[in-house]
Amino acid sequence: METTQFLIGVDGGGTGTRVVLADARGVELAQAAGGPSGLGLGVERAWQAIEAACAQAFASAGLVLQWRHCALGCGLAGVNNRDWLEAFLACAPHLAALDVQSDAYTTVLGAHGGEAGVIVAVGTGSIAAALGEDGACRTAGGYGFPSGDEASGAWLGLRAIVHAQQALDGRASADAFSRALLAHIGAADREALVLWLCEAKQTDYAGLAPVVLAHCGHPFAAALLAQAGADIAKLVDALDPLGRMPVALCGGLATALAGYVPASHRARLRAPLADSAHGALELARRATLA
Repeated sequence: METTQFLIGVDGGGTGTRVVLADARGVELAQAAGGPSGLGLGVERAWQAIEAACAQAFASAGLVLQWRHCALGCGLAGVNNRDWLEAFLACAPHLAALDVQSDAYTTVLGAHGGEAGVIVAVGTGSIAAALGEDGACRTAGGYGFPSGDEASGAWLGLRAIVHAQQALDGRASADAFSRALLAHIGAADREALVLWLCEAKQTDYAGLAPVVLAHCGHPFAAALLAQAGADIAKLVDALDPLGRMPVALCGGLATALAGYVPASHRARLRAPLADSAHGALELARRATLA
């Protein structure tokens, strides 16, 4: 095994990749961000995004990336698909150490500092996870787009575009919300919208979430956001039915959606101690001890 000189934590999702670089003692040296590395977008693309972001972090620290001296911890969307995970591991460069877990695990690990707690991660997709006193991690939700990932950006966008469809053909009144949705995707008529719908992917729908939030006073958008808050509460209850553990809302939509979580659950929300990338950094540290 090569000597570990650096620890790297990677948080990879459908929208982007975040990297934390530290020396072998865990002293943080740099951070960087890059393109998406969720495995659902392809293993080759994931490794390309991870390598580019890691190289950027090393460059920021005045260093050059050499994989063989690195312990890499990854928290990635899509690792629950066994075939994707096996393909990802098969393409790994020669590393001093490697551990790959779900982004849900690294998120809960970072959010509660390795202690017991619940997280609901809401970004492009969504998932909830709980870390028990025994160190076991359980999850709820996260079944993926389009049927699952409640309260996520893609979930909001997929439902919001229905309002634009109905406004375009007269089933609903055209208004500022429908016009903003259509303007965002560049569709001026039915044909253009149909073309967009045929090609749209999870990240495209997630891109509509800011439009929903910007029109939160609209009845259609307000109903979606209220449902998102209720779904977050259901995820928490599935993992902690007795309501004893602290809850951290994480991900790109965490701040925006916190106010829509029912009051009974909002009182339990705590700011995460660290993010998923730092949870992945802890994975890398542990990998060197294995």
